[in-house]
Amino acid sequence: MNLPDLPLVAILRGLDPDAAAATGRVLFGAGWRLLEVPLNRPGALDAIRILVDMAPADAIVGGGTMLSVADVDAVAAAGGRLFVAPNCNPSAIAHARAAGMLCAPGVATPTEAFAALDAGAHALKLFPAESIGPAGLKAMKSVLPAGTPLWPVGGVTPEQLPAWKGAGATGAGIGSQLFTAGVTLDELAARARAFAQAWRG
Repeated sequence: MNLPDLPLVAILRGLDPDAAAATGRVLFGAGWRLLEVPLNRPGALDAIRILVDMAPADAIVGGGTMLSVADVDAVAAAGGRLFVAPNCNPSAIAHARAAGMLCAPGVATPTEAFAALDAGAHALKLFPAESIGPAGLKAMKSVLPAGTPLWPVGGVTPEQLPAWKGAGATGAGIGSQLFTAGVTLDELAARARAFAQAWRG
């Protein structure tokens, strides 16, 4: 599956469906093409539907905190094509892969990483990134198949992106450093641009 030119995932935890369209316009306008709405907050599926309906053709929208096969089915029914999880559940990964989703499950060890890849993961979400660190990513990259996409998630800031890239990260997931419920659209736009510039820098 082809990844967007800007391989940063916007993690929109707590996105109110009423704010979804405006939030999507800001992020898509800033060049973001990977949007996830975690399912562990109310209204997530409705927000996913709204974002899917307005997304550019090259965007991939889906769910986060997808813990089960049922979560995969629910997001697929909402039109989502992105599977993100904090953990490595091989049955959920395989189900999402079969549903045609871009699969980025969470891993923190080489054992989990290989299990996720065996189940069909396209990319590995290194979570929590704060505890793994760039050195941990670099070590994991050395034993994984060449070209495996590695996305640190958890506390990643624009200032840290160069270090992560230097260690071998091929993307990242950005949560509260980008979006929190109630953030103004101007602030969201500024944050989105800052991350995009830091990645492309």
